[in-house]
Amino acid sequence: MDVTLHLAQDPEADELLGRSPLAALVGMLLDQQVPMEWAFKGPSTITRRMDAEDLDAHDIAAYDPEEFAALLSAKPAVHRYPGSMAGRVQELCRYLADTYDGDAEAVWRGVATGPELLRRLQELPGFGRQKAQIFLALLGKQLGVRPEGWREAAGEYGEPGSFRSVADITGPESLTKVRAHKQELKAAAKAAKAARPPKPPRMDAG
Repeated sequence: MDVTLHLAQDPEADELLGRSPLAALVGMLLDQQVPMEWAFKGPSTITRRMDAEDLDAHDIAAYDPEEFAALLSAKPAVHRYPGSMAGRVQELCRYLADTYDGDAEAVWRGVATGPELLRRLQELPGFGRQKAQIFLALLGKQLGVRPEGWREAAGEYGEPGSFRSVADITGPESLTKVRAHKQELKAAAKAAKAARPPKPPRMDAG
């Protein structure tokens, strides 16, 4: 795996994401409740603070939990919720160490079909169906991992030129389009919530 990604909009961070399967997985894990660039810059920050050249699943899994949480919490913090995300990163790395001997790329290496790859991604701690589909789309669109039926397994995120997720970010212009799409979804959800009829008042039994 050695490609050019533009998810963090930071050359050093993006270089790591493009060559390190574990960094890409950790970035995807961190991508919630923070801006996308912040999330995908996280793996580079963790790597630097561990005085390493790449993330290692065995090393992270074996790290003292309090020290690892402190490492993510140091300013600038890796995430808005660095303590809880530190636990999730370690949980992911423990799973990879136990299931794939720490080889993150083994999650998708040689997988024959999109549904099988989606199943493997959903088995990762912290990866629900939506996150798994987005990462599957990223693998197919930018990392050259395209088992039979990958687009269908990725759902709407696999559609060409959909600009729905990080899978479609290749530079500042596409980042703007993806961010606009996310804002549209939030606005629609807010409008739908506001349009719901109010709940009737509870009648106490008496």
